[in-house]
Amino acid sequence: EGKAKIIYEGPEKGTAIQHFKDDATAFNNQKRSTVEGKGVLNNRISEHILSNLNQIGIKTHLIKRLNMREQLVRLVEILPVEFIVRNIATGSMTKRLGIPDGTILSKPLIEYSYKNDDLGDPLIAREHILEFKWVKDEKALNFINDSCLRINDFMQGMFRGVGIKLVDFKLEFGIANIEGKENILLADEISPDTCRLWDVASEKKLDKDRFRKDLGNIIQGYQEVARRLGIIHEEANISEVKFGKPKAVNIKNK
Repeated sequence: EGKAKIIYEGPEKGTAIQHFKDDATAFNNQKRSTVEGKGVLNNRISEHILSNLNQIGIKTHLIKRLNMREQLVRLVEILPVEFIVRNIATGSMTKRLGIPDGTILSKPLIEYSYKNDDLGDPLIAREHILEFKWVKDEKALNFINDSCLRINDFMQGMFRGVGIKLVDFKLEFGIANIEGKENILLADEISPDTCRLWDVASEKKLDKDRFRKDLGNIIQGYQEVARRLGIIHEEANISEVKFGKPKAVNIKNK
């Protein structure tokens, strides 16, 4: 169980069930809350984006969405590196470097952080990744970097088409053994929890910064993203939909 999801044993070898919780966390779990319906929206949005990435040749761990809160995914060994892709300077980058918030970068910038909550996910260099074998070798790291830029190109176009700026986002990758061969797969999720998304006209925040910075109803922002992507209908009101409590999956029966 992590901060936003629970991973259960899947029905077949090499699979897992990824369950999206309603928990909202920020600042390395120092700020926490429960937001009813968030897990449902993240499940739907992540499924939509990963399905589209699968179609353009980016291999992901997604097999299919099972229900409102769960996806069937390939079981992967997650690499201990978060890949952060930035198109516009904001957040920790502006604080670290004293760059004006909202500065548009001349080209996408990829940063790396070491996945370790106890250390606060510190920023690392490419040389650290290779030295400590957090990614197998330079060829694999180059493949992931190229994948990050392809994903960014696709997502920028997708969001721009619905009036949203893709400011930055983080990606996680994992290793899966498929038919005896190691494959690098995009894993985890892509959702307003893992992306910064601003309205093109107003620059209104439609992502987890609404929770981080107490900007108001987080669900309204996530719901707006889902509506614009055509995932939920315009007339749908998430506050009127009761999703129920998460249901535990009996691993023995899987």
